[in-house]
Amino acid sequence: MADPRFYTVAGPLPLGKLAGIAEAEIIGNGDPGKQISDVAPLQTAGSEHISFFDNNKVYREAFAETGAGACIVGRGVETPTGGGMALLAVDDPHRGYALVAHAFYPAMDANMEPQAEPVDATAKLGPGVAIGRGAVIGRGARLGANCRIGANAVIGPAVEMGEDCIVGPGATVRYCLAGNRVRIAAGVRIGEDGFGYVSAAKGHLKVPQLGRVLIGDDVEIGANTTVDRGSGPDTTIADGVIIDNLVQIAHNVTIGRNTIIIALVGISGSTTIGDNVVIGGQVGIAGHVTLGDGSKIMAQSGIMADIPPGALFVGTPAVPQRDYWRQTVTLRRLAKRKPSER
Repeated sequence: MADPRFYTVAGPLPLGKLAGIAEAEIIGNGDPGKQISDVAPLQTAGSEHISFFDNNKVYREAFAETGAGACIVGRGVETPTGGGMALLAVDDPHRGYALVAHAFYPAMDANMEPQAEPVDATAKLGPGVAIGRGAVIGRGARLGANCRIGANAVIGPAVEMGEDCIVGPGATVRYCLAGNRVRIAAGVRIGEDGFGYVSAAKGHLKVPQLGRVLIGDDVEIGANTTVDRGSGPDTTIADGVIIDNLVQIAHNVTIGRNTIIIALVGISGSTTIGDNVVIGGQVGIAGHVTLGDGSKIMAQSGIMADIPPGALFVGTPAVPQRDYWRQTVTLRRLAKRKPSER
């Protein structure tokens, strides 16, 4: 369920209406009159929620264990337990979910409405908070003691930040709950839309992004870095993480404690990064992969599969460092040979 501090839900809606919106067929004993209160991820959905399932490799276990009251699935998929979950069968479950999510959240940009005063009257500011010229503090935002907000920065509605936080000039923080001593440099963008679309021949359908960004204590985020909010699950940055300038962190990414990420890294959606990981500059990481605790990725590597804990990987596609240097030496030797010797 989306955080009501940030999102206003239009439900409940009857299952039959949702099936029509999703262009779906209700399979089995689903009651068209059943009231559904909201959309939710498979992992957290309850009997009053509707979810979707479209990636058997990644979400098979979550689908088998979900408590969702209804689920949008591809044609031919069966209820995993044969129990009470209603199935809505469609050709494209992701598209069906996007249509349903739009029905529950038709006014996604409501918190972008202009406010009369730079600091909204409902905002709560702790003692010693300093706000620079031109900064905006949104409705219901909460800033702990001694926070410093730079000139022209924007703290969005309902955002919460702990004590001794610093937000640099021109930065924007939305859909975010942050801990203490968080340092956000100039130009950072936190909580903007994740890159979620369903593409087809007739165009691109935007998938509502209904999660948050959760930031722990003692986190530093460098200039012009972007951290997208989650699509349903949250984007999470744990305590002690250090992020350099110009890093892109996509929706639903989880970053473990004390991890260091150097400049120009791109992290795709739903990636899980463990504790004490070091990621070199200009690394690209594909979605839905896991980097184990203590692993290290050398600069300009391309990560396309899971990395074991404590491993050192390099190259594109990345391989263990020892394998990479063996491959490099072999290629050099082959390049030096005469054509007749090859």
